[in-house]
Amino acid sequence: MQQEVVVIGGGIVGVTTAWALLEAGHRVTLVERAPVLASGASHANGGQLSYRYVSPLADEGVPLKALKWLLDPDGPLRFRLEADPHQWGWMASFLGKCRAQVNRVTTQRLLALGAFSQRTFAAWGDAGLLDDVHLRSPGKLVIYRHAAEFARVRAKLAAGGPERALDAAECIALEPALSQNTLPLAGGIFTEGEAVADCQRVCQRLGQRLREHPGFQGLLHDEVLGFELEQGRARGVRLRSGVIGGDAFVISAGLNSRELAQGLGMSLPLYPLKGYSLTAPIGAEHLAPEVSVTDFEKKILYARIGQELRIAAMVDLVGSDERINPRRIASLQRWVAATFPHAADHTRARAWAGLRPATPSGAPIVGATPTPGVWLNVGHGALGFTFSFATAAITAALVSGRESPLPLDGLTWPTA
Repeated sequence: MQQEVVVIGGGIVGVTTAWALLEAGHRVTLVERAPVLASGASHANGGQLSYRYVSPLADEGVPLKALKWLLDPDGPLRFRLEADPHQWGWMASFLGKCRAQVNRVTTQRLLALGAFSQRTFAAWGDAGLLDDVHLRSPGKLVIYRHAAEFARVRAKLAAGGPERALDAAECIALEPALSQNTLPLAGGIFTEGEAVADCQRVCQRLGQRLREHPGFQGLLHDEVLGFELEQGRARGVRLRSGVIGGDAFVISAGLNSRELAQGLGMSLPLYPLKGYSLTAPIGAEHLAPEVSVTDFEKKILYARIGQELRIAAMVDLVGSDERINPRRIASLQRWVAATFPHAADHTRARAWAGLRPATPSGAPIVGATPTPGVWLNVGHGALGFTFSFATAAITAALVSGRESPLPLDGLTWPTA
């Protein structure tokens, strides 16, 4: 049955959800408070579609590692204690999930989600939806600086799996740009098929297709203030400019999802993982990596997106502060200079910071809410680009009254 659906949020999760709902036969309105799509975490993120690298941050031994990272001024983690109950509650839940068994279960769920997202992305690409988004599938190479860590990971590789271990020389042979590296290199794990694309361009491309779809009712650049309820069911959303009615409403508004859900009596376990990126132009004189590279120890990723090198890293638990921290950017620049000094024109790099709302478990929250007519597609953390195509398809199925194409154990509120 065709419904009038309002999707709240114009990042990659909201835009993909809007398209999936249109293709499911619904009439869709998209609401985004910023003047353009992909203004938040989708704007200049890492660009990697890491379908196989989905293990959540919460794991055994992470609290001890976190303490070491906090003592390192160039470490991948920064924490600032705030008088914010959301932060305290999120951290307490996160620490409770730092167990090996919990990590294994969540990782298996996320691997299934990643594989489904990969298939969905491929189908949309085959349908011509994703032209001109700098899509490549060069594979992903995770490099390790310390021999002991590399040996530990190498020993866990499944026989016959898609990942293969490479020593330092093999890493350089696979990715010649690593010959610039001046830091220790013990080896790497390479996975074929992992992809890279420009997330912002994907949003913009899908935005164009939305406008061309006969079921699309329009893109509104306005702020959603809350929901209009009738006998306990959502019948509309209040905007600054007025009220929009509808049969169903999908919350995909990043960190703002927390406030919208709170108005319905729900406490979403979302906290922003602030990340940073640099985007540097690549000229004919540069030797940029073709393979997608991630530095395991420093949690820095390098991805060639068109004629630019995207360098993304860091998790800052500092609340909703979106300002660019010059010290964090300087730290990132130092590591880039030591790893790929001649890969791009780093003097012209554009700095960016964004908030990636995550759950303590690392799994997104998808599905129904206690308020009939309101649905969730939130909490993707640093893997919003990777998972968005899967959760969009799942959301469209659920709103349409069909079963989810994947089991939703651990992916629904309040279990995630």
